[in-house]
Formats: sequence, structure tokens, C-alpha cells
Amino acid sequence: MPGQMVLRIWDVEHGACAMLAHHQNGVAGRLAMIDSGDTSDWKPSEHIKNVLGRTQLDYLIITNADQDHMSDLDGLWQAGIDVKTLSRNRHPPPDVLRAIKSVHGTTSDIERYLKIHESYTATVSQPFNTYMGGITKTTFSNTYPQFQDTNNLSLATFIKFDDFKILFPGDLEEDGWTALLQREDFCEELKGVTILVASHHGRENGYCEELFDYCHPRAVVMSDKAIVHSTQNMTGVYRGEVQVHHPDGIFVASSGLRRRVLTTRKDGWIEFTVGDNNFNVNTEYRG
Repeated sequence: MPGQMVLRIWDVEHGACAMLAHHQNGVAGRLAMIDSGDTSDWKPSEHIKNVLGRTQLDYLIITNADQDHMSDLDGLWQAGIDVKTLSRNRHPPPDVLRAIKSVHGTTSDIERYLKIHESYTATVSQPFNTYMGGITKTTFSNTYPQFQDTNNLSLATFIKFDDFKILFPGDLEEDGWTALLQREDFCEELKGVTILVASHHGRENGYCEELFDYCHPRAVVMSDKAIVHSTQNMTGVYRGEVQVHHPDGIFVASSGLRRRVLTTRKDGWIEFTVGDNNFNVNTEYRG
């Protein structure tokens, strides 16, 4: 498969944001983004416009309808960035989701999401799997009213290029994982996962032991911030799950170390460059 996929998981503390594009001869093609989390000193909208020099985001995937997964969503519109395609769980319907989100009050980002959740309903004219240079996306989600909380209605998103596959599960909790694991097609898709992004930023309620009966990642990535709750102390558990099948983990070129768990808290941004049935990993810091 020609070219490369470059995927960067950004350090947005207790949030989520990743960007990916297909590169051919050093030129980046269409841009996709998974979640739109930001920090006080870094925003995806500013990066897209001022660093990448783009005014269009070809594909936006929102894995979880909570503020930490979309804290710069309205910023994309305010920056004049044209968001062409939105992928998200269509459940629950807009009126129900508004009622859920209104319990604790909404933000401009949540209001933007509610608006596009209702309006982005047309058939996609340029599907991701056709126009991303060989990068493919497969998604799974639970339904309403089986689940009535946004965590367990997360959009589990598999991104694949060559032999590399990464899973972004949003904030799925154990009950949500268990429901998806009843699906044969979901269990089949779990096979061959190279990198697992830990659900709910690595918190205990995002962990599901049964998942690892099907999924044997070479490393786990946590998008998190400094540990302030005991439920964030799951690094050792995930490291142990990886060690069962991949005791050496993955090699990180920027540090020269082999790792089984990477965290944005210690590593900063984490970038995967995939091509020729191989992948390289670099991080902002040495971890």
C-alpha cells in the first residue's frame, strides 16, 4: 500500500484529540480528526488553521458526547474551518440528547454538537474509506434506550492502515464493553488491534477484563493528565494485559525505549507513522 499514515494523539490532558492524514511523497492528503479536545495553550482549531494552513477538516469523528471530547468544537466554526463530514453515534436522538446534556448545563461546544447532531444527516458524498488514501475506519456503538448515558453510547472507532490498527473507544464503561462483546463482528474486529487507546482516559471504570480475550494490543495509550484520583492508577493493569502477549511492547524511536503503556501525561503528543507494513513511534517527551 503506497504512502504513509501519520497519526498524532495530542496532549489535551483529561480530554481527547487525534489527527491523521495520508501522506504521499511528503504531501499530506485529506485531514481527519478524532475528537476536538483542547487545553488552555493548544487548540486544534488554531493548529489546523495557523500551523497546517487549512480551512477545511475533511472528517471529524466524535467518540463521546461529553465536553472533554469536544472542548474546541465550536472553535472550529469560530475559526472558519469547514467541517465536511461528521461521524458520531446517532443515538440518542437530538431531543433526548439535549435533555441529557441540559441536566448539568451546556457550553458553546455542547450547543454546537447538538446542532450538528441534528443537521449532519445527509449521505456522505466522499466516504472516509474511499478518500483517505487507503486508511479505513470501522465504528461500533450501543443504542438508546438500552443505554441512556453518554459514556456507554461512545462510538468505538477502529482506524486501520496496512497491518496497523488502533482502537479509540471513547469513554466506554464495562457495561458498554460487555454489550458490544455480544456482537460477533465487533469481536472479530478486535483481532489484530495494534494499539488500544484506554477508555475513559485510563480510569478504572473504562477497563473491561473480558476485552483482552479478543484484543491483544502491542501497547496501550492513555490520554490523561496528572493523577489526581485513585481511579487513574491503572497503568500497571494495562501493562500487565499487554505483557501477556507482547512482553517487549513497542519501540519508541524518540526515547530509544521499549514501552507497553504510553501516556500523554508523561510523553506529550504521541505520533505513529505507518507504512510498508511497519510503524514508527515518536513522542514529544522521553516519557
